[in-house]
Amino acid sequence: MYNENKEMAQMTNVQVQRDGLMLRGVLEIPEGKDNYDMAILMHGFTGNCGRDNPGNLHYQLAKMLKEMGIASVRFDFNGHGQSDGNFTDMTVMNEVSDGRAILDYVRQMSQVKHIYLLGHSQGGVVASMLAGYYHEYINKLVLMAPAATLKTDALAGHTQGLIYDPQHIPDKQHLKDNYDLGGFYLRIAQTLPIYETAAEYRGPVCIIHGTADQVVDPHASIKYDNGYSNSTLRLIEGAGHLLDGESRQEVLKIVNEFIKSNREE
Repeated sequence: MYNENKEMAQMTNVQVQRDGLMLRGVLEIPEGKDNYDMAILMHGFTGNCGRDNPGNLHYQLAKMLKEMGIASVRFDFNGHGQSDGNFTDMTVMNEVSDGRAILDYVRQMSQVKHIYLLGHSQGGVVASMLAGYYHEYINKLVLMAPAATLKTDALAGHTQGLIYDPQHIPDKQHLKDNYDLGGFYLRIAQTLPIYETAAEYRGPVCIIHGTADQVVDPHASIKYDNGYSNSTLRLIEGAGHLLDGESRQEVLKIVNEFIKSNREE
């Protein structure tokens, strides 16, 4: 029987420093294995790694991977969750730097055989670019509702409900709750080489997107699929941006099958 208290006890809190900021996350390693593959999970805009939230996508992915004998590490990006930094200073590129620091942390672990990147929404953009930059170290890539439209949104002057002049971007705008979005985030977003960098990755890619996504148009994933040389696109009918509800089990099943395919034990 599933024992949530036991599962919580088996999670290890980990920290990685990047440019003076402490990034905090959770490492889970399958029991009884001296060597294992490692998945790095990347959350989206204003999200977190779901360290103790059983309903969170990344929490569920980590548990599933562990049952498959695969380790995982999931971090809060800078300015999110328990990691250092101010949300106002967050940009996609410094999240790529966060990802690089986490990848370096995983690469120095002698027990790790293969490395997989899994990202949702903005985390999918970060994962796709990181895989492009470090293509020789990444064995598989999973993009879930990857938010490449953040560039076209910034160019058009509308981001997450904010409306602004894309030629005269304010230094800061109040987004929601306690979040203030920095103008540099939008300036960076306007010039990001998202698809060009992503295409440098030649390994196997699984792209998952809901047809009812109201945050990121599914055409973003179609464009990713067209740009890759070794990808599979799975559109889930009626699924929203969070890939939750009835679609969640389908997402987990797709990821499970993709990770298992052509995998060396």
